[in-house]
Amino acid sequence: MSIPPTQARTTDRMWKQAHWNMSRSWRALLAAVLVAGPLQAAHACDDNRSTAAGFMPAKLCPLLDAPANHAANIHAIVVLRHGAIVAERYYTGTDRSIWSPWSRTVRFDAATPHDLRSITKSITSLLWGIAQGQGRTPPLETPVLDLYPELVGLKTGGRQAVTLRHLFTMSSGLAWQEPVRYDASNDETGLFWRSSQVRYVFDRPVKNSGAGFNYNGGGTAVLADVLAQRVGMPLPDYARTHLFAPLGISDWEWKEDVRGRPMAYAGLRMRPADLAKIGQLVLQRGAWQGRQLVPAAWIAESLRPHVQTGDGLQYGYQWWSGTVEAVGGKHQWHAGFGNGGQRVFIVPGLELVVVVTAGGYDDMGSGRRAMGVFRAVAGAIVR
Repeated sequence: MSIPPTQARTTDRMWKQAHWNMSRSWRALLAAVLVAGPLQAAHACDDNRSTAAGFMPAKLCPLLDAPANHAANIHAIVVLRHGAIVAERYYTGTDRSIWSPWSRTVRFDAATPHDLRSITKSITSLLWGIAQGQGRTPPLETPVLDLYPELVGLKTGGRQAVTLRHLFTMSSGLAWQEPVRYDASNDETGLFWRSSQVRYVFDRPVKNSGAGFNYNGGGTAVLADVLAQRVGMPLPDYARTHLFAPLGISDWEWKEDVRGRPMAYAGLRMRPADLAKIGQLVLQRGAWQGRQLVPAAWIAESLRPHVQTGDGLQYGYQWWSGTVEAVGGKHQWHAGFGNGGQRVFIVPGLELVVVVTAGGYDDMGSGRRAMGVFRAVAGAIVR
């Protein structure tokens, strides 16, 4: 999908630029991550563990233990294969929370929660799936404004045709600008303080509903509002009961906007190893220790590519998809992406989960670096 020049600053193009070099070999990407000053790794690489998990230590260990590039500002790398931890490494780097304009140096370890930023969108999608399995959510073909009778005046100009599914796949056609830098020119900033997020998102023209992908965190905010109404409780309470507690995730935080609403599009914080549990849950099609937490059908439909994003990737229900080279072939991956280099990758064909956290906020290069780590990890698998 070509991108008109007038949309050059949209997030659609952001991802196109951020992943322009995905076709490079894992060696070139690994070199880009590992060429300069040191970050402090938590432990030496375990050759026996990585070999038993099907990795070549000579490829995996340099990624985890060699000095990492300060510019990359990687904070953690967690690797799971066949449901077991292969590697868990933490580093020292600069970081800032979503509400802070200032960075500080943090020595990360296994107990340090990290901003997930837009990976929160992917977890919100899982919560919708749980509620759908409980029969609490409307059909995805429901026009969104039909759920908000107080906004009947907005049901013109094509807005009346925008469905819940359009919001999930970011193909609503609503005019929305969300470039990589989150400042006053970014439409997402209005979500932090507007009294009605739904009105804010829909009180704009529709270009062509369902025509194509345009990154839109406002759609996630609307979905979260519908979900909270249908389950009858705030999203954090619902997440605690139905997702986090069953996974054994207790150290987490859901940041709120200035009006006290949990930010479904960017507000979650948790430990990287706990995010890896989320990835493993998705890999296991929503099942965890004999219990089906998220309906398998929702997982499958969420991960299925619904729209092309215009940069060689695809998008499902708040989940990204692409392919990676490993063990002599291409394997499909699915992922949650977050600003600054936050990533959780799931590769069903390799039974692989990779989590990367970093501090490259508002930097398009952070996505390339996180992708480089993931491709290098996958490239280290030999069986």
